[in-house]
Amino acid sequence: MGTHDTMRRPEVGPPGLRPEFEQFVRDVEPRLSRAFAAAYGFEEGRDAAAEALAYAFEHWDRLGQVANLPGYLYRVGQSRTRRRRQPVLFAIPESGERDFEPGLPAALAALTQRQRLAVVLVHGYGYTLREVADLTGIRPTTVQNHLTRGLARLRLTLGVRDDH
Repeated sequence: MGTHDTMRRPEVGPPGLRPEFEQFVRDVEPRLSRAFAAAYGFEEGRDAAAEALAYAFEHWDRLGQVANLPGYLYRVGQSRTRRRRQPVLFAIPESGERDFEPGLPAALAALTQRQRLAVVLVHGYGYTLREVADLTGIRPTTVQNHLTRGLARLRLTLGVRDDH
């Protein structure tokens, strides 16, 4: 064995043992999970995020050239869970005390998937339009359109007037 062979760091073994993959998961998993939960509800969202990260684990060596890897994995999670998807149901707490408008879960469920995603990520989690666009692979102006329409529909459904 030559000196060159002993100095090179082996890339053998599952990618989960590689620091760059582990760091990627730490950085991206929370955003991916929130986006999927906003789009599909908690259970389906968790499954979609797991599917996307499992795909990344399996194909890590080939994903280095992907420009927007979180956005790519968002689409992977969408397609891998498409067959099993159920309608989004937002659970209403059993207790009488709520920290939100009681009609909000049903109103959110009535939005289109992209409207719900934009509203929950921007107003629920504080994402910027650019962050939502990067994550979902759609233009910021399209995210803004879904956000505007979603908020208008929520106001109408909940009977909220927008008096300036």
